[in-house]
Amino acid sequence: MARLSNELQRYFFEEDRPGQVTLAEILLLAKERIFGFLLVILSLPSALPVPAPGYSVPFGILIFLLAVQLIIGAKIPWLPQRMMNHPIKLETVQKFLKAGIPWLRRIEAIARPRLTYICTTLPGRVIIGSAIALMAISMMIPIPGTNTLPAIGVFVTSFGLLEDDGAISLSGLVLCLMGAILSTSIIIAVIWGGSSLLDIIKAWLSR
Repeated sequence: MARLSNELQRYFFEEDRPGQVTLAEILLLAKERIFGFLLVILSLPSALPVPAPGYSVPFGILIFLLAVQLIIGAKIPWLPQRMMNHPIKLETVQKFLKAGIPWLRRIEAIARPRLTYICTTLPGRVIIGSAIALMAISMMIPIPGTNTLPAIGVFVTSFGLLEDDGAISLSGLVLCLMGAILSTSIIIAVIWGGSSLLDIIKAWLSR
């Protein structure tokens, strides 16, 4: 099975492509790894330390739909045709991939099939799907700070799913937990005028 980074490098940088691509075309690279592949690709723009305005909400919606399908045990993902066929500028995709492929290769260097039951059994996929669904909701919240860490959690968890590497997926679930804590803290701060989740916990513990 070819490495995802090599497939993306070949498809987007070494072969001639029109000025626009669609998600449906990108899926041709996925083969049997389609769930993990889709989630990695959709979380990548928001997970990178580069501006990705306008992508977190629509990609968050797609990630949420995929996560729900993981939870219910779907074998083949379904996404709205309008979103699958929506054109994306090739140069935009290449910009994200230039930043993202080096990170993919770092993870690929340590990835191997292990603890595969976490990624392949229904209970494991339900846990992974539930965590990803929560992170997708966070990605859709239009508040600065609620996108990046949850997207990183989705990216790492999904990469483990892609490579049948339960250890990497477990690491991603830890990142998802951290993302949930951070997002909750930010939301509370916005609603309650500067209070953070940590302040509330400290006040509760001091009673």
